[in-house]
Amino acid sequence: MREDLAVVQTVDFFPPIVDDPYTFGQIAAANSLSDIYAMGGDPTLSMNLICFPTCLPMDVMAKIMQGGASKVKEAGAIIAGGHTIEDSEPKYGLCVTGFIHPDKVMKNSNCKEGDLLVLTKPIGIGVLTTANKAQLLDEKTYDQMVEAMATLNKYGKNVMMEVGANACTDVTGFGLIGHASEMAKGSDLTIELFSNEVPIIEAAIDFAKMGIIPSGAYHNMAFVQDDVRFADSVPQYMQDLLVDPITSGGLLISLPEEKAHELVKKLEGVTICNKIVGRVTAKQDKAIIVL
Repeated sequence: MREDLAVVQTVDFFPPIVDDPYTFGQIAAANSLSDIYAMGGDPTLSMNLICFPTCLPMDVMAKIMQGGASKVKEAGAIIAGGHTIEDSEPKYGLCVTGFIHPDKVMKNSNCKEGDLLVLTKPIGIGVLTTANKAQLLDEKTYDQMVEAMATLNKYGKNVMMEVGANACTDVTGFGLIGHASEMAKGSDLTIELFSNEVPIIEAAIDFAKMGIIPSGAYHNMAFVQDDVRFADSVPQYMQDLLVDPITSGGLLISLPEEKAHELVKKLEGVTICNKIVGRVTAKQDKAIIVL
């Protein structure tokens, strides 16, 4: 827009992944806001996007919008309007505009050799939402899943910008490996993921071992299979979890080793998790190597 101001825009919406309309609104809004945070920006203005069937009562739509509004308010942004259409199933999300100084834009293609990677939310969400559709989740696991998805990446972004990082992405539909692969290939380097260090919502491990895997995980694996090499010690369930499609996942942040340890310390109590999950190396035979 001018030398000291750039605009960041994003849009996202999807059908419900939980039954409660207010919670669905919160999750969808947090997910829509996430790309602004991944680029280091501050969301300012948003527009509702709603698809809604006439067979449902209008108060369901109201609750979805209230849930979304609560997260937009938490983000410090405003909802300036939106658009609705009739559809066979509900869908909700936001078009979001944010602002940032052009010199502070975080890219997902600026990793540096020697960087460490920090993750701010656990993985396993896709497995858990699949299990939830079959009513297999206990209350504790359901609450953990919802907390992860509804938590804004605002807080991790603020600390990241304070410490300083080289690159960042949010981990969503392409899974941890998919988004890490984008970082590695965009930077013309290789990322080694430490599978034993990756935070996972505990129940997702058991479900993955049982084979409760969303179809999106198989699509993700097919997409990245030529770019990834797994160590023989990495079990199948872990391979599945590393490509598990995530809704409203955390930030994956690439930064120098000394800053990575500083970031982990400062994220304590700020984000759901704050684990070093990998490192950036010189380019090897694969973009991603899982150890």
